[in-house]
Amino acid sequence: MEFSHFDAKGNARMVDVSHKEITRRTAVAEGTIEVSPQVMEAIAGGRVKKGDVLTVAQVAGIAATKRTADLIPMCHPLSLTNAEVTFEVKEEEGEIRALCRAVTDGKTGVEMEALTGVSAALLTIYDMCKAIDKRMRIRDIHLVEKSGGRSGEFRFLEEGEK
Repeated sequence: MEFSHFDAKGNARMVDVSHKEITRRTAVAEGTIEVSPQVMEAIAGGRVKKGDVLTVAQVAGIAATKRTADLIPMCHPLSLTNAEVTFEVKEEEGEIRALCRAVTDGKTGVEMEALTGVSAALLTIYDMCKAIDKRMRIRDIHLVEKSGGRSGEFRFLEEGEK
């Protein structure tokens, strides 16, 4: 397999997508942050001094999707048609799972935008709660699924799934 972000001389380059067709492209990414019971209680009870943690993290994730090309050097700036960040709170397990869905009608995919959105949302939770407990752990950030473009459909399969 050839890496498309390098030219024949090994120089870094942005991939030329000018010849590609415009198609609907979607991507969903997820990741998890493990928190202590104290952090979970503070989030659930609205007692974090910096504000409503999940709402702020949601806004941060959406904003990050729109700034991905500013952070990842070879990403194309995209005009997103939608970006959503949602959370699944598992109080008993001490986990908050973030999901980010990004959509565009364009010539290149939105996987990096979805991954960046999840990352920023989880980092925001960490930032807002670190005064309570710095032992939070961010893990398992990955692409769950994508559609559109030349490579077509992709779905991340967990062990045992078919």
